[in-house]
Amino acid sequence: MEGLGGSVTLRLSLGTLRQIPVEARPRVRPGTVPAGILHLGLGAFHRAHQAVYTEDAMAEAGGDWGIVAVAPRRAELVDVLTAQDRLFSVTSLSGESAQIRVVGSLAGVRHAPSDPGAVVGLFADPAIRVVTLTVTEKAYRMDPASGRLITDEEVMADLTTDRPPRTVPGLLVRGLLARARADAGPIALVSCDNLPTNGKRLRGLVEQALGEVPDGVSFPGTMVDRIVPATTEETLARARAALGVTDLAAVAAEPYRQWVIEDVFPAGRPAWERAGAVLTRDVEPWERLKLRALNGVHSALAYLGALAGCRTIAAALRLPGMRPMLERFIAEDIAPSFTPPPGVSVVEYGQSVLERFANPVIEHRTLQVAMDGSQKLPQRVLHTLMDRRSAGAEPRWGALVVAAWMRFAGGRADDGRALPLDDPLAGAIRAALAGTGGKPAEVVAALFGLESVFPAEIAGDVVMRDLVEEWLTALDRHGVAGTLATVEG
Repeated sequence: MEGLGGSVTLRLSLGTLRQIPVEARPRVRPGTVPAGILHLGLGAFHRAHQAVYTEDAMAEAGGDWGIVAVAPRRAELVDVLTAQDRLFSVTSLSGESAQIRVVGSLAGVRHAPSDPGAVVGLFADPAIRVVTLTVTEKAYRMDPASGRLITDEEVMADLTTDRPPRTVPGLLVRGLLARARADAGPIALVSCDNLPTNGKRLRGLVEQALGEVPDGVSFPGTMVDRIVPATTEETLARARAALGVTDLAAVAAEPYRQWVIEDVFPAGRPAWERAGAVLTRDVEPWERLKLRALNGVHSALAYLGALAGCRTIAAALRLPGMRPMLERFIAEDIAPSFTPPPGVSVVEYGQSVLERFANPVIEHRTLQVAMDGSQKLPQRVLHTLMDRRSAGAEPRWGALVVAAWMRFAGGRADDGRALPLDDPLAGAIRAALAGTGGKPAEVVAALFGLESVFPAEIAGDVVMRDLVEEWLTALDRHGVAGTLATVEG
């Protein structure tokens, strides 16, 4: 295989492990640990987060908790990992250093569209006692405002016919039914996606689809946190230089990581606490903290940054006035909107988030964070606004984030360049905007009419409507730079 400068480098695999630096080798050897976890979602985040925690847990405390990871859509990564004996590397990047490790916790990889029956069969395997998911918000097919399962044609076909399942709800339901028929024992289904009360929502999805939750199935809530940008050619080149072999499944991430887990596992679990995870009885305060003070701020940077022409989140944070605005968003809107975990200051947590976002070597693209905004906005921003309005406050800075999303949805940056609307509701959003002529008042009215995005508490609130319209008018007239220039620290 061609490497940098035309040199030939070997591929990462079991056969080439001896050629990589000792300190970068896996803590557990692939193929020696039986599978105990089925994971849906073979993306970069899982590989840099749960796969790392699980390897560390097994290295510290043992256990047969190898992961069979399933790609719900594309097959390319399955092919890459198969060729690499399921090995991949994770590079932790900060401004001062880069540390790389090869992870060996994957016991298998599967491609759901190619063989959904095999994935359903894994649910029925008694050795599988935990199912985890990182499939993004939209894959749950749940209304982001109400939390109800959206029973579109694909979902209904999965739930009412014998065809191979094509959706995540379909895979879950077929798998649980197969497990019940096989009498394979209890199991935990663990959502690791950024959904509010994700355990309860996943339970509600299963209950809506089946009418009741099968016996012996638990739904632990979780909060996950690590910034993991999309893999680039630079990611692969950096891994190749550090390892001395080519890794086509390499990922890069910030050094920080966190996992808070509700400890309800009827058939056991890895010793994740030995890997640094927090096991608790109540995840919800941690969820709100992260969704509002990290994800909400992330979305603010994504929309305002993309409008201003910034390619990365770090660049957006450097815009004049951006940091003072976000500090006020955190202190005045987010911090008073909920009760944080004991001993945690929301303002201090928010400041640490801003420092993480400023990491210059984590090139998290604004357009990547801006994807699927209709699914993310309710839990990241709108819940904060509703709680502040219930308290009689006027959440001015959160209204600016909503206005930025609306302007972003219009499809043009401040310099006139086209912006992509990569969103499951793109058609409905464009249809709503079509008759507005771009006038702020009409845009706000049209988009507030999207009931699957904006709850009635927001859509019918005159104060919120006026705040968003005021900011949207400012963004239209002055752009992001001119609007932020009015913010005082």
